[in-house]
Amino acid sequence: MIKSMTGYGLAVNDTADAKYTVEIKSLNSKFLELSLKLPKSFSDKELFLRNECSKQAERGKVTVTVTIEYPEGNVKAASINQHLLKTYYSQLKAAAEDLGDKADNLLALAVNLPEVIQYDEGTVSEEEWRQLLTAFNNAMAAFQAFRQDEGQILEKDLSLRINNILAFLKQVETLDPERLPAIRERLRQLLDEHVGKESVDQNRFEQELIFYIDKLDITEEKVRLKSHCDYFLKTLDSAEANGKKLAFISQEIGREINTMGSKANDAAIQQVVVGMKEELEKIKEQLLNVI
Repeated sequence: MIKSMTGYGLAVNDTADAKYTVEIKSLNSKFLELSLKLPKSFSDKELFLRNECSKQAERGKVTVTVTIEYPEGNVKAASINQHLLKTYYSQLKAAAEDLGDKADNLLALAVNLPEVIQYDEGTVSEEEWRQLLTAFNNAMAAFQAFRQDEGQILEKDLSLRINNILAFLKQVETLDPERLPAIRERLRQLLDEHVGKESVDQNRFEQELIFYIDKLDITEEKVRLKSHCDYFLKTLDSAEANGKKLAFISQEIGREINTMGSKANDAAIQQVVVGMKEELEKIKEQLLNVI
C-alpha cells in the first residue's frame, strides 16, 4: 500500500494541569524537510521527537507544532530585573539629555531591552513529558491514517492510468499486423512510380525491404511495455511500494512508449501512442505526491 506525502494530524491531551496540543502537517518534497516547533521547557526532548518524526514521516515537508496551555493558577509569571531596568533607563535618559531629545517613553523602551523581562521556563516532570508524548503519538497516528487514506485514492488513480496504457497497447497489437504489409505496398508503389516496375530488381528490393522492416519492428517494445506495466501494478500492490521505485518504473514505461512511437511509422499507431503519453504524464504528476 502506498502513502501520500500530503498529511495532517491533530491531537489534544487535556489534563487537569495543562492542555497539550500537537499538530502535524506535511506537503510534497523530494526529501524530508522537518520543522519542529516546541516549547522551550521541552527543548531536551527535541532530539527524541525529531528522530521519531524522521522515522515515521519518511519524506515530505513536515511541520510539527507543539503548544501547551496552562490553567491560570498554574501559569508561571515573568519576573522583571529591576536593577537592569533602572540601569537601562538611566543610560537612555542621559543619552536623551546629551542629545537634546525628548525623554518620552523611555520606560517602555527599557522594558523591551534584553534580559529585562525573564521567564522562568523551569524543568518538566516525567508526568508532563508522558502527557505530551501521548498527544504526539495520537497526532502521528492521525497523520499516518490521513496519509494512508490519501494513498488509497492515489493507488486507484495510478492503477487506472496503467490499465489505460495496457488498453492502448492492445489497440497497437491490433493495428500492428496491418502496418508492415501497408509499408511494403507503399514502398513498392513508390518504386513503380519513380523508377518503373521493369527497372526494379525484385531480389534486391526484397533484401532491402527485410532490412528496413526489421528496423520498424516494435515487438520487443510491446513485450517490454507490457512487462513494465505489470511490474508497476505488482509494486503498487506490495507492502513495500514506494514513490521512488514507481517513478523509476514509469521512466522505463516512457522509454518504451517513445521508442514505439518513433519506430511505428504509422499514423494510427502514433495516435494511440499519444494517448499512452497523456496517461503517463498523469502518472508522473501523481507520483510526485507518493512517499
